[in-house]
Amino acid sequence: MNKALRKYLGKKALWFVITLFCAVLLNFILPRLMPGDPVSSIMAQLARGMTDAGAVKRVLDHYVEEFGINQPLHQQFFIYVGNLLRGEFGRSFVEYPRTVSDILVNALPWTIGLQLPAILTGWIIGNILGAIAAYVRKGFDKVVLPTMLFVGSIPAFGMAIILLSIFAINLQWLPVGGGYPHTMLPSVSLRFFASIIRHYHLPFWSIVLISIGGQAIGMRSMSIYELNADYVKYSRYMGIKDRKIVGYVFRNAMLPQVTGLALSIGTMIGGALVAEIIFSYPGLGSTMLAAINQNDYPLISATTLIITLMVLVIVFILDIIYGIIDPRVKAALID
Repeated sequence: MNKALRKYLGKKALWFVITLFCAVLLNFILPRLMPGDPVSSIMAQLARGMTDAGAVKRVLDHYVEEFGINQPLHQQFFIYVGNLLRGEFGRSFVEYPRTVSDILVNALPWTIGLQLPAILTGWIIGNILGAIAAYVRKGFDKVVLPTMLFVGSIPAFGMAIILLSIFAINLQWLPVGGGYPHTMLPSVSLRFFASIIRHYHLPFWSIVLISIGGQAIGMRSMSIYELNADYVKYSRYMGIKDRKIVGYVFRNAMLPQVTGLALSIGTMIGGALVAEIIFSYPGLGSTMLAAINQNDYPLISATTLIITLMVLVIVFILDIIYGIIDPRVKAALID
């Protein structure tokens, strides 16, 4: 690894740490700026059937001590960061004494297993369609690409509802929602795996379809720009085979698309969470919605932080890949 690349990676790592610290700080402060006391709100629900004022106070003191809100704010922050470094997010208000980490461990694999393949699939298909549209043009550019752009312009919740109405309610080809049937217990079996795949299709394709349009139009524009570049005209004048030229053209056009993926990854994940909620998929989206409806502040805080961390990690990885595959980045650093 040369000095220029190390400098580039070091700068990206520094910004990653700074951004992560700001995310942790905001994630700690914002819930505490909300009106009302979260412990008091949960106690209002718990104390409805209690007539002993002393018992209510003892329960309240227990919750205050448990969640550490009797400490000064700066001490709460240091305790919060220390717990995060140990992978602890506290205990859920609603599912007390169950820990938030335990809830997230059950939800996170579902979200990663759904969103990462769907976002990458949409990105790959969109770039392929955009490249074909730029190179073939004619009917493909006038029919297929506009159709994909129209589909991609549909909001995430709209696409999910459309697929749900057509394939689950009207045709009844696929399940309405969930990750697997409620009558089935999770197990390592072919039948359980097959049920997961059937429930996987609708949320997966709802995310893929809304991702294609934007990627396709970006790839088409960059490919047309590269096809009209001087090096392409010169290469054709020198008699180099068109297949080889096109390979260089699309490789160069792909580089800005990597940056585009990094910039849009947060929006894509937001849309994917909406799809999870509509299909009642047992991931972070459904978990966060349930936490919001039940005022489960530790769980809300943990889910938002995990989602932010997912976006930061993916963008950081894409930045590293971009710095490695694009020689212009290293050349700029050397200059």
